[in-house]
Amino acid sequence: MSGAARHAREHGRIRAFGYGLLPGDGFSYVLHMRPREWPIMIAHTTLGFVLAQGVTNTLDGTRIAPLLIGLAVWVVLLNGGTLAINSAFDRDEGDIGYLDAPPPPPPHLALFGFALMLAGQGIALALPREFAIAYAICFAMSLLYSVPPMRLKAVAGADWIINMIGFGTLTPYAGWALTLLPLTRAGAWALGGFAPLFAALYPLTQLYQLDEDRARGDRTLALVLGARSSLALSIVAMLVAFACFARAAMATHRETVSARPLETLAVAAAVWLAVLVPWLIKAPGLSRQASKRAMYAALGAWALTDIAVLLATS
Repeated sequence: MSGAARHAREHGRIRAFGYGLLPGDGFSYVLHMRPREWPIMIAHTTLGFVLAQGVTNTLDGTRIAPLLIGLAVWVVLLNGGTLAINSAFDRDEGDIGYLDAPPPPPPHLALFGFALMLAGQGIALALPREFAIAYAICFAMSLLYSVPPMRLKAVAGADWIINMIGFGTLTPYAGWALTLLPLTRAGAWALGGFAPLFAALYPLTQLYQLDEDRARGDRTLALVLGARSSLALSIVAMLVAFACFARAAMATHRETVSARPLETLAVAAAVWLAVLVPWLIKAPGLSRQASKRAMYAALGAWALTDIAVLLATS
């Protein structure tokens, strides 16, 4: 029995169906693109699109075709290709972000991921220029992040900065760029705020993988800082992010007097603190599974923050 067949048999009906549909290692390529992350990426990219032109124009279908094409390019080709390349060089055996019990990386996974990203760059050139530039920056950062000899994901601090820029700010900016509208002052504060917000989230994605990172020799930010310092840094970064969001709300509503936008943001910030503070108190004794659950709770806080920022700047 092949490795893919054994994996399909051992990990449930959905994977068995996928491997039946794409025989051999075919479905392993799809799994390593980590489609469970795609709804998060779609939402975060679309946020920039809606922030730029407003909810009403979005519901009216303004520039909806470029949005759909842009989402396919950014989420499936760029992000999916990035994660495939990351898996090809990490060769994790334990659970990783958005993929539990990963199958063994198929033989051409790195080339597959690179081909996806290259195809996406070609399509991006036919979309708004700012979108294509943002794509090119993330393309380059993805290779620097995962591929030896640079492999900046193994360099504490460099891994953090790349994700702050790429996922944090450039992802919603890509959505904004698809509208062809200029970036406003309020928009700059809002999109900029997602850099420190991802600075808060990123160490959380590493805390349940410390043993594997240590065994591989990767000096990730969380591994260098330790659990408590990583969580303290996350709390500080989260507070900086919400200060930026508050500035965005004030820039949007500078001619009106209302506490409601700030109250909306305060609710989202309180949810973050409800996740991070108990985690900080219990660390470093929290189990791998408990840390993993807390990380996904933080992702829920991120989703709520997207909504809060949209409401506060509308």
